[in-house]
Amino acid sequence: MISSRYALPVLLVLVVALIPTVIHSYLGATLDDGRTTAAIEPVLAGFTSAPAGRNPEWGREVFGSDDWIERIYRRPGEAPVRLFVARGYDQKKLYHHPELALSYGSNLRADGTRTLPGEPAIPVHLLRSRERDGLVAYALLYDGEFITDPISHQIGDAFNMLFGPARPMTLFYVADPRMPVNQPFPGSPPAEVLRAAIDSFLSQKSPD
Repeated sequence: MISSRYALPVLLVLVVALIPTVIHSYLGATLDDGRTTAAIEPVLAGFTSAPAGRNPEWGREVFGSDDWIERIYRRPGEAPVRLFVARGYDQKKLYHHPELALSYGSNLRADGTRTLPGEPAIPVHLLRSRERDGLVAYALLYDGEFITDPISHQIGDAFNMLFGPARPMTLFYVADPRMPVNQPFPGSPPAEVLRAAIDSFLSQKSPD
């Protein structure tokens, strides 16, 4: 039996622990910023697009997302660029090695981060094929901020995540299986598609 002198501290601990449970498990509180992936323009930087044709349930099963698109963008004389954009409230499903699902079997290696110029400047994670040409690049957006280190960011924002409504993370992912290994990312077709897709997404008006 717990001594009565500990009753109040124990009660306070239980109440504090109960708050995020109620917010996220019972109320399912989320913050909608009014943006959607479907609003990204089908024509970007002179590239026209077509849907990739993946099963509509796939995004929910793999990334926990009900708001996602996957398109193939083509421009005359250049290799196609695949664009995948997904939004969801389970951040880890979006930032933890998305290439394992989106570029399965490509044998990619991390190639650090680059800054995509423009306003805002965007940190981009790069991966290149170990065996042949090919590049993957992705960016992560959360609460109006582009994230370089998602794990550190999630830890640093843990208090707000526990005691506030859930906010969506957005993954922007491009893949060009033919991009030469020695071609710089800035100014490349996948960089153009990525920048244009992000600009198109951000151009949507969010509620005050």
